[in-house]
Amino acid sequence: MSTTLIAVMQLLVAAAFASIPLVRHRYGVRAMGRAEAELTRQGVRATVLTENGMRFDAGGHETWAPGGVAAVMAALAGLNLAAVSWAGTATWILQSLVLAGNCVILYSQLTAVTSVQAAFARKGDPELARIDVPVLLKAAEAGFPGWTWTLQNVRHIVVFGASAATLATLALA
Repeated sequence: MSTTLIAVMQLLVAAAFASIPLVRHRYGVRAMGRAEAELTRQGVRATVLTENGMRFDAGGHETWAPGGVAAVMAALAGLNLAAVSWAGTATWILQSLVLAGNCVILYSQLTAVTSVQAAFARKGDPELARIDVPVLLKAAEAGFPGWTWTLQNVRHIVVFGASAATLATLALA
């Protein structure tokens, strides 16, 4: 029973992480367009974000990182369902890493404005320094549907809750 519960929790975490690239794939181009329009409005080259590796779509790490976590959690769920002898140890390690990683994701989301401002300052590019980052990020956010932010909060609740439940179940087993 406990391995089934653990596997279900891990599949919920996998689904939560898989939702990230799916939403970015569907709406990221629109968000990027809004960000580029805002740059133009601010008198900054619309291509400056792309030139400096900032994206709002599902490319790069916005796909492989959450996709990788989803794949690992799904595989781990399979190991738990198959009652593989070392699945418990792997779950302790990997589920703890996912929990810690989600803390980092939440922190980065809460500090996005200051993080982007600091990243732009490190580049030393005077054009990047002219960007009104809070307005830019608001414009990009407007490219995503309003329910995206509810999904983001639900995703955090699922990842934190399912990870805590998984680790508690292991501890009690």
